[in-house]
Amino acid sequence: MSLKKRYFKSDMKFFSNAAIAFIIASTTALSGCQTGTVLNGGYVADQQSLNLVPEGSSREQALLSLGTPSTTATFDGEVFYYISQRRTRSVAFQKLKVVDQSVLAIYFDKDGVVSRRANYTLQDGKVFDTIGRVTPTGGKELTFLQQMLSGGSAASAARSLFGGGAGGTPQNPSSLR
Repeated sequence: MSLKKRYFKSDMKFFSNAAIAFIIASTTALSGCQTGTVLNGGYVADQQSLNLVPEGSSREQALLSLGTPSTTATFDGEVFYYISQRRTRSVAFQKLKVVDQSVLAIYFDKDGVVSRRANYTLQDGKVFDTIGRVTPTGGKELTFLQQMLSGGSAASAARSLFGGGAGGTPQNPSSLR
């Protein structure tokens, strides 16, 4: 006598519903990972604005046509820099990668007249961080756990929080009498 597994109609319906639910859940999960992000930042100069600032125009004309520069330089004559970057990442938790960078430089002579214009891109030089907000400091940065193990400021704060004294022994109010 052979034993054969028999599938009933209700069993088949359960398996098909489970398969559909699995396909929907996996598609939703995978589509959440594919969030490509493109971030544009800075000043993007159009050709019409650039045409309003030919060589020989004044500093005021450059400010009126192009707006306030991203940064300026004042050594060897004044220079206005208009900086823009395009950064991308394919997945939401990845670090942003600089794809395109453009620096429009307007050079002025000592009289405040535009002497030349230049447009620098990634091919002209090195990528630099135009929006960095962290000033590097000397020394070594330690994590909280490293500070606890080395007896740093976090360890002394934890000792004082849990009743430890400066010498490492717990303070007992009755022993202070």
